[in-house]
Amino acid sequence: MNATGTTPVVAPVVLVPGMLCDADLWADLDVPGAVPVAVTEPSIAGMAAEVLAAVDGPFVLVGLSLGAIVGFQVLRRAPQRVLAFCAMATNPGAPTPQQHTAWRDMSRRTAAGGFTEVVRQTLPTMFADSAPPREHAERYLAMAHRVGPDVFTAQLAAQATRNDQRDTLRAASCPVLAVCGDRDALCPVDFHRAIVDAAPAGRLHVLPGAGHLVPIERSHDVTALLRSWLREPTPA
Repeated sequence: MNATGTTPVVAPVVLVPGMLCDADLWADLDVPGAVPVAVTEPSIAGMAAEVLAAVDGPFVLVGLSLGAIVGFQVLRRAPQRVLAFCAMATNPGAPTPQQHTAWRDMSRRTAAGGFTEVVRQTLPTMFADSAPPREHAERYLAMAHRVGPDVFTAQLAAQATRNDQRDTLRAASCPVLAVCGDRDALCPVDFHRAIVDAAPAGRLHVLPGAGHLVPIERSHDVTALLRSWLREPTPA
């Protein structure tokens, strides 16, 4: 972001991917200062520590799904370091009992050697269409297999440590941009309205016809949106 009335400040833009995704999630984006960060610890707090250790000083934080959930914790723990926060395709609320049950089942099946099948069963929820274009499906499956069963199990364990972060957002003084697709089967638009309703400097951008992995489905739109947002003045 730019400091009001001063020369633009160059800050890292830390990109945190979602579950079963790696840095390739962001590969089609053209964002100056981008620093992809992997999160592998089995708790949201541990993942937040990984993000904070990845760069020195203040930074802009962009996270998708689990990556944004980690971002809420980063904002809670070190608000002075977060110049601005973009939360994509995510949920600021606590997990439901149904989610806990599903995560335990996926962890059990992964431990029993069923990782490939578990991953394939997540594919229909990743894009706007349950049968996505072949190149999107192959790209997601390749990311998931690079992440692998061990990190996936840690990610499932981390999801179970989530809690409601709307109080964190209410206390946030930095700009908060919520981005989502209106065909996201996992994180509907209402989740993102909750983010901007809580954040004093919150703004919502909905991508029509997009699903969960918006940096892949709509890379041009997401690039343009982020580049425009990053040029805006930071409130004094």
